[in-house]
Amino acid sequence: MANRRLAPADVQPASFAFTAENENWAEGQIAKYPPGRQASAVIPLLWKAQEQAGGWLPQKAIEAVADKLGMPYIRVLEVATFYTMFNLEPVGRYHIQLCGTVPCHNCGALDLKEVLRRRIGEQNHVTADGTFSWIEVECLGACCNAPMAQINFDYYEDLTPEILEKILDDLAAGRPVKPGSQQGRRSSEPKDDVKALTDPALFDGSVIGAWRKRFEEEAIKELETRTASEAAAATASAPSQPKPAKPDAGRAIESEAANTPAKRAKEGETPVKPDDPKGAADPGKAFVASNKERPESQPAPQSDKSYTMTPSKPEEGRTAADAKTGRGSDG
Repeated sequence: MANRRLAPADVQPASFAFTAENENWAEGQIAKYPPGRQASAVIPLLWKAQEQAGGWLPQKAIEAVADKLGMPYIRVLEVATFYTMFNLEPVGRYHIQLCGTVPCHNCGALDLKEVLRRRIGEQNHVTADGTFSWIEVECLGACCNAPMAQINFDYYEDLTPEILEKILDDLAAGRPVKPGSQQGRRSSEPKDDVKALTDPALFDGSVIGAWRKRFEEEAIKELETRTASEAAAATASAPSQPKPAKPDAGRAIESEAANTPAKRAKEGETPVKPDDPKGAADPGKAFVASNKERPESQPAPQSDKSYTMTPSKPEEGRTAADAKTGRGSDG
């Protein structure tokens, strides 16, 4: 960003004061803000001071605004040097701000810049008769009608080198010039054949309220769908055939009893058969081999667990158990 400094002392006026009309205007601007917030009016007052001074801000004008708002000079100078809308050096009667941002650059701003250099000189230079000066600026917000330039307070859009030459000639000769699009476009409409907003129904009022009817129809359709869904859910019933039990889900399945003497007797068969195990005729008996029937060569089964006698409780009248040493309680 280029440094913005005040104009040399030899071009600075000795004093500055608002005219009576501008003084009243400034008081109205300050009155828009609550007490203690008068500094908020610094930008509009600087803009009016620049307009009165011929398009630029002398140092005395900056100081006069600071005095009126009760602000330090440096605070107002910071504002004036920050915003490029404030010109810190004298400008021509017609000050041209040429947009050089990408849309204008791509549409021919470089050719317009060459015209200004040839007709006026380099940037910030004022012609000898004080008529013209120019500067390249960032986007001015008319990208649809690029390339463009702002001359004083008006926009001139859809420029070509030839059109810009003619505008400069007319301004120098005092002839009126027409701001806006120089190609006959209305606002930012398409450059060629206009194809949008051509339906007469958009302007004769026939489609007013059409959007409301569409929303009402959609609401009715949604209500009918919801009502049908609720009715179907209300008439739904459980299946007539229950599903089979699932043992893994905790539900038992009935099964036939084992092949027992009681089952055989019920079915008309002999309860005990010759080949049944010994003792099967008496269901209350368990078939267990006694030690007498066990061969002598086969030792008695031994447990693989180790047991320790549980101590008795003398307070309950129980005899104390022997310790592991095999001695009794009396030692």
